[in-house]
This record gives sequence, structure tokens and C-alpha cells, in this order.
Amino acid sequence: MLDTRQDAYRLLQALGAPTRLLVHVQLVGEAADRLVQEYSDLGITFDARLIELGVAVHDTGKIKHPEELDQSGSLHEPAGKIMLLANGVQAEVAQCCVSHAQWQGSEVSFEERSIALADKLWKGKREEALELLVIDDVAARLGVDRWDVFSRLDSVFEEIAAEGGERLERSRRN
Repeated sequence: MLDTRQDAYRLLQALGAPTRLLVHVQLVGEAADRLVQEYSDLGITFDARLIELGVAVHDTGKIKHPEELDQSGSLHEPAGKIMLLANGVQAEVAQCCVSHAQWQGSEVSFEERSIALADKLWKGKREEALELLVIDDVAARLGVDRWDVFSRLDSVFEEIAAEGGERLERSRRN
């Protein structure tokens, strides 16, 4: 059972995560922290802890599939979920290993989509369809129209993405 981001990092280390993977999840965490702050500022109800823990472990399966640190692939997704469940991690946190890449489904939660979004924005990538799903969910939670929150959230997404080059540079140092 994970309670904090630090618990998650300790588990990754115990499972043999390379430094590069640890740095990656920390950099994605920076992007997620900015999203969480904005959601809090907007006054919506959401599970910030699930976002924090999910981001910290979303790529756990790359310990078993290190080739996917450098090239695309999806073998790490189910592998990560299995590894986490085998180590007593909460099912909803372990599921983030899969949902961070398969965010399109109707069963994917707002928190899981936020993890997927942070995983795009950290490196400067904008994913319009994902962003609109998050914006629509925020609007629904606030009981307003998409366009009432679009500009504000789009600006935050752009700010996070604009720092992507700097985060990528930090990731390359490890």
C-alpha cells in the first residue's frame, strides 16, 4: 500500500528502477503538481493523492521492459500493473500503469486522464483530444460550459508544455 509519493519512489527503487526512470516520474510529477494546483484553485473535487501516486508509478513496467525507456511500446503497461499489484499497491493506483496510455475509454477516471495529460505535457507535447476530455470533466464538475473554463485550462496546459524543453534537458542529464 502506497501512502505518499516518497513511498512510491522507494518501491520503484526496491524493484530496481534505473535512475532515468526515477527522474522521469519526478519530472512528470512536476507537471502533475501544476495541474493539481489549478484544479484546487478552481475548487473542484478530485483525488489529488491518486494523481500523485499514479504519476509516481505509471511507468513501473519499464523496469521489466527497459527498451521502452528509449522506444515506443506498450509491454510496460500491463507489466507495471502486475508488478504493483504483486507488491501490495492499491488496485486503482496500479491501474494507472495501463490507463496513462489508454485514456480514451469511458471507464477512465478524471484522475487517470490527468496522469496521462501530465505524461504528455511534461515534455512539451499537446494532445488536443485528451485536453478536451479533461476540460469537459472540469466544466461538468463546476456545472459550467466548456468555454467557461477552456481559456484558463488551455493557458495552464500551454504553460506546462512551454517548460517541456527544460524538463527534457534535465531528463537527459541522467
